[in-house]
Amino acid sequence: MEGALLCAANHAPLTPISFLERAALVYPDRHAVVYAAGDAPPRTWRETRDRCFRLAAALAGLGVQRRDVVAVFAHNIPAMYELHFAVPMAGAIICALNSRLDAAMASDLLQHSEAKVVFIDAALLGVAQEALHLMSVAGARAPVVVLIRGEVSTSSTTQHDYEDIVSRGGSPEFAVQLPADENEPIALSFTSGTTSRPKGVIYSHRGAYLNSLFSVLLNEMASKPVYLWTVPMFHCNGWCMTWGVAAQGGTNVFLRKVTGAAIFDAICRHGVTHMGGVATVLSMIVNTAPEDRRPLPAGKVSVVTGGAPPPPTVLSGMDELGFLVIHTYGLTETYGAATVCAWMPEWDALPAEEQAEIKARQGLQHLGLEVDVKDPATMRSIPADGKTVGEVMLRGNTVMSGYYKDAPATAKAMAGGWFRSADLAVRNPGDGYLKFQDRSQDVIISGGGEKISTIQVEEALFAHPAVAEAAVVGRPDEHSGETPCAFVVLRRKREVEAEEVMEFCKKKLPRYKAPSTVVVVDELPKTATGKVQKLLLREKARAMGSLSDPPPSPVLEEEHEEAPNKV
Repeated sequence: MEGALLCAANHAPLTPISFLERAALVYPDRHAVVYAAGDAPPRTWRETRDRCFRLAAALAGLGVQRRDVVAVFAHNIPAMYELHFAVPMAGAIICALNSRLDAAMASDLLQHSEAKVVFIDAALLGVAQEALHLMSVAGARAPVVVLIRGEVSTSSTTQHDYEDIVSRGGSPEFAVQLPADENEPIALSFTSGTTSRPKGVIYSHRGAYLNSLFSVLLNEMASKPVYLWTVPMFHCNGWCMTWGVAAQGGTNVFLRKVTGAAIFDAICRHGVTHMGGVATVLSMIVNTAPEDRRPLPAGKVSVVTGGAPPPPTVLSGMDELGFLVIHTYGLTETYGAATVCAWMPEWDALPAEEQAEIKARQGLQHLGLEVDVKDPATMRSIPADGKTVGEVMLRGNTVMSGYYKDAPATAKAMAGGWFRSADLAVRNPGDGYLKFQDRSQDVIISGGGEKISTIQVEEALFAHPAVAEAAVVGRPDEHSGETPCAFVVLRRKREVEAEEVMEFCKKKLPRYKAPSTVVVVDELPKTATGKVQKLLLREKARAMGSLSDPPPSPVLEEEHEEAPNKV
């Protein structure tokens, strides 16, 4: 309109760096960083901001320039959190690597990202050193190495030590490098690799800023929360809560190793109000031994969950223990959560089983996105009838900028103006809530052409009182194409026969959907984010051969070998 003027007075590029600056201003003496076990003194927001500034200046002194990539190979420790601010304050791009990578994959991702500097947690030094050796053998340029000793005792020496460079800082003339354009990259996050080789997903300052605020809303997080870090910070930058907690002046409670006992202890010790985790973390909490549980503080602890839908039995168990579960759905390509199962007050009067069934839905889009379920061939929206299956598609301000160095994959994923997730869902009649059915590559096709949702079979398995965890994949069959093969982890001190499990499932499912093979394992292969690696399980199922080969009847197959490498 006439008279409007866009200038520095009314426009500044959005960046989550501003959350740290405000937290240090508004909550200078409030604890920002706390060790769950209390084995190190806490730090305030003023101290945290000062350390991040000195670290950013030190990065500039190491030769880091705007848009350089700085990698971090670490567990959920305070240094990982500080680097989420310090790296972009230096104008660079943070690349938080999966802490469970093996040396070969770590080497590949360091080369692919072209990281100029890599920060290494001393607890992961052995793997990191092997990865750097592989880079040298391949003739790749080696990044500058900074060792994060923390509480880990090591005699190893490197050129740079984390606390040393934080103490020294850099040039007194250093200034925070704010983005000139909010669409500049802030992070490079690799997908978890559950279905294919990890892809590098590019996040912008704008997208990170917006999704951090949307994540705060999804968490129903008021000011000054206490957030327990059970979500890996390398996964979607901790679902953007690395920056979101700062926006609310909260306290970050760091837990190096996630166990049920450690979670209960941290909640009671520090008054935790919020946390997050995939379904396997929730299952871990519910199955914590009674002697390791602690009474929760007054008021429920909010837990945002994503990934595979938690079984209704797990959701009911969480509620009984005093946790408020908020179910979301998202991908690395959407900065984390994209939908939320918004709870309606009228559902409070429903029986517990019905409430759990509703909570298992993925819900509807959050404020930053438009989400639809479409026929991928026609791009028409599917009806909300609870039966018609379509592909989940998304578009909006919190969809990735693209895949790093992979323009064809970016174009394919965003064809038609929507990001194509490859996730399958139905829409619930009435409210239109999404209910996740499966990944397109996980669907089992029987000999008659029937499509079997592995998630539906897993829900039936979880209802069995002896089953703690379950994952279903297709097993080859000469006559039926594929049949469901279930890998299960039993509850402590429980035993069960295969026939009992299969008969149990046949009472809850059409017979062709019930598992024809049950394999008992000590643990399921998972990524560090807790996602089951079905690719590895499919390989195991294929190795079993056709189910129609003798013996013809399903059997319980015990398995006690070491779990596969987790990536």
